[in-house]
Amino acid sequence: MRLLHTSDWHLGRSFHGVGMLDAQRSFVDQLVGAVSSHGIDVVLIAGDVYDRALPGVDVVGLLDDALVRLTGAGATVVLTSGNHDSAIRLGFASRLLERGGVHLRTRLADLDQPLVLPLEPAGAAPGAVLAIYGIPWLEPRLVAEQLGAEPASHFAVTRAATDRIRADLARRSAEGTVHSVVLAHTFASGGISSDSERDLSIGGVGAVPLDLFDDFSYTALGHLHGRQTLSPTVRYSGSPLAYSFSEAKHVKGSWLVDVGPEGVTGVSELSWEAPRKLAVLRGGISELLESGDHAWAEDAYCQITLTDAQRPQQAMERLRARFPDTLVLGFDPQGGSAKASPSYSTRLAEARDDLAVCCGFLDHVRGRDADDAERLALTAALDNVRLREASL
Repeated sequence: MRLLHTSDWHLGRSFHGVGMLDAQRSFVDQLVGAVSSHGIDVVLIAGDVYDRALPGVDVVGLLDDALVRLTGAGATVVLTSGNHDSAIRLGFASRLLERGGVHLRTRLADLDQPLVLPLEPAGAAPGAVLAIYGIPWLEPRLVAEQLGAEPASHFAVTRAATDRIRADLARRSAEGTVHSVVLAHTFASGGISSDSERDLSIGGVGAVPLDLFDDFSYTALGHLHGRQTLSPTVRYSGSPLAYSFSEAKHVKGSWLVDVGPEGVTGVSELSWEAPRKLAVLRGGISELLESGDHAWAEDAYCQITLTDAQRPQQAMERLRARFPDTLVLGFDPQGGSAKASPSYSTRLAEARDDLAVCCGFLDHVRGRDADDAERLALTAALDNVRLREASL
């Protein structure tokens, strides 16, 4: 059996103000093609299917189209919810969708309810099976009591969730050989982050140790946007598209996971073709406009930092004459007394989380950043909003 580990589709996301729905449709085309060309039996989506809790109609339509095409190509789909998703909305009609080969794992009640698939050839005697479990994103203060986890931390609730899965595996293993795959949307120790992920430290959520996943044949993680290997059995697939300039050097793709009666037999990379290149350029405006070394970036999305001692006039207009898709422009003057302040639009584009957006607004309108007391008040307000969204 061949599985494809994906995550963090973030359908509906924009890239510095540029809509990405067409690029996401292109990814879905590649994904459906890969199911057929690589003989993929199961597509795993480890959370953040959508970019927001209330996706637009066209965004929901894209996911609907993707699921129909994937199952039509012969794949079973297993997906969990991430911190960007509304678990309740994403999990709507889950029992009905299972009949069509789409298995949603967005509820606590489903933690120890795996999708069980035979690993023996058709017609052979019953033997080893594969059990696929899904751990959705767990907001500690919402689920700690239900899971019996103390204290209300991400480590505690994740340990409680994996303990439930281990208990179910023990029961099933008493009846025969069971290999396990676990989907989890979380920040695991050792992972390398990028600027486009929402900071999970707000609300007391932090990294979880890898040993929570030691007993599973393969753990398919979501949340971090760079494809990476944390251990031979624990991996992030990363996002299928770049969602920040910090991902300019990423090679986007997924993991092909082969599983047989003896367990996981191999893990290999599958890469996705990027619809547009990303360019991070730095230098004086004359050099950037005249040097042939930058010709490759003329059709790329560009982030440019100018180092001229004096801010050039009409800098954006002049740069866009050569690099029409310059999306972010910053200034770091050489020989100046201090860094020039970025524009408000640049500050918004570079904000890593909601708290940074709020503090950036305060700095913009009054000329100074939030102090410690204001940051605490803003953090509490944002936590209340997130808790409200998660409970809807």
